[in-house]
Amino acid sequence: MVNSRTPVLQRVARIATHAAWPFALCCALAACSVGPPYVKPGAPEIGRYTASPLPSTLAAPESGAGGQRLDYGAPLAPRWWNQFGSPALDRLMAQALQHNTGLQAAQHTLEQARYEFKAAQGVFYPQVSLDAGAERVRSSGASSGGLTKPLLYDMYTGQFSVSYYPDAFGLNRLVAQNAQAQVDVAHEQLRAAQLVIEGNVANAAIGLAALDEQIEATKKSIADEQAVLELIRGQYSAGAVAQLQVATQESELSGTEAQLPALQLARDRTRHLLATYLGVFPSQADGMAIPRLSELNLPPTLPVSLPATLVRARPDVRAAEAQLRSANAQVGEAVARLYPDLQLSAGIGQQSNRWGAFFDPASRIWSLAAAAAAPIFDGGTLRAQQHAAEAAYGAVFANYRGAVLTAFRDVADALRALQRDADALQARSRALHAAQTGFDLAHSQYEAGAVNYLGLLTSEGQYQNARGAYIAAEAQRYTDSVGLYVALGGSEVDACAEGASPAGKPAAIQEN
Repeated sequence: MVNSRTPVLQRVARIATHAAWPFALCCALAACSVGPPYVKPGAPEIGRYTASPLPSTLAAPESGAGGQRLDYGAPLAPRWWNQFGSPALDRLMAQALQHNTGLQAAQHTLEQARYEFKAAQGVFYPQVSLDAGAERVRSSGASSGGLTKPLLYDMYTGQFSVSYYPDAFGLNRLVAQNAQAQVDVAHEQLRAAQLVIEGNVANAAIGLAALDEQIEATKKSIADEQAVLELIRGQYSAGAVAQLQVATQESELSGTEAQLPALQLARDRTRHLLATYLGVFPSQADGMAIPRLSELNLPPTLPVSLPATLVRARPDVRAAEAQLRSANAQVGEAVARLYPDLQLSAGIGQQSNRWGAFFDPASRIWSLAAAAAAPIFDGGTLRAQQHAAEAAYGAVFANYRGAVLTAFRDVADALRALQRDADALQARSRALHAAQTGFDLAHSQYEAGAVNYLGLLTSEGQYQNARGAYIAAEAQRYTDSVGLYVALGGSEVDACAEGASPAGKPAAIQEN
């Protein structure tokens, strides 16, 4: 007995054989690739950051200003802010990494890029779909050229389809490479944003500590100058001094009093700024535990990465390099669009105008197809798009070089700042020591009756002024130490692993 299905199977096999050569051709072309290959830029052949070498030791310990040693080639320790030895600073940094809104936005941007990359990878797999439908159709009575009775019938369709786009000339691969580069860009931008927040939090905490001490020193100076003014007024009443001395002292006191509101305003603004870094409202700023300047330790050793490794450590440079890979892939995409686009598809299903006959073998439908589309004439559009992509690559490459130059400039600035800070702090330390010695001598002479009270208060005012200048110089040295860590790229700390709070839910203030 002859199987009625045999002719159908033979016909399908014959069509599949004829359709196999496009598939084989596509598989052979899949190894082809068009577009320029990507060449990663090498590290700059620069031996040092500054024009003249820096001393390995900044400010000798015997100066009383604290010494720092530059360790060239040493890696940065994880969580570089731990080198300042302040638990309060560590808590502030941890809260900022968890709740900063800018970091949360960068994390979501990275997540978006990752999903877009997964979407771009989907084209490498067969696209499978299932279509099902039912419709009632009324045909026109004039469809055959003469007026006939219209046909009214139902149509049931169910079809299982598979389509595949062979990556004959690498277009899909280049699109995926572009998406992968965008993931890397988002990741490095997150890391760069995190590094900025780390530096901002450290600088804000150091600034607040310095402002607190400067406010205390200013208040003490005001109290001393008020005492001096009362003493001069008493001498003026006794006829011992002229009115000019009273007016001069009043002017000195008013000038010192005018400094206090400015310092207090700077402290308030810095506290509000730090609160926003931590992801909380300014009204919650009073609950922040800020380290005192005396509780911070100046890192005795500062690691300095070698110039050849800086481009791999700076997240902004790595982001610029990822942008370069993306631009290179876009050039390849523009070139690949000049070549044919291939598609293979197949489908099998059932179609009938009666539900009862839907699963009958006679209702079976299938298809095998191979298609290719190639541009022949487009008015120069594709070539112009290619040249535009090449020009865009040139712009991105220039931006990459600019990012490298900026990175080297930041490190050079930070190193020079540390050198000048050490010199300035040594001078301020000597001035403070001299003022302290003068005040101690004046105090001893006052007790012995050799110096009057006015001389003692004047000496104390000079000491307070020297102390305020020393506080500012010390804080600047801490700030520039932070600047060096940031300029070198910081340490790899994944903000995503810190457990960021959902946006719109401010975190509780960390207190002592």
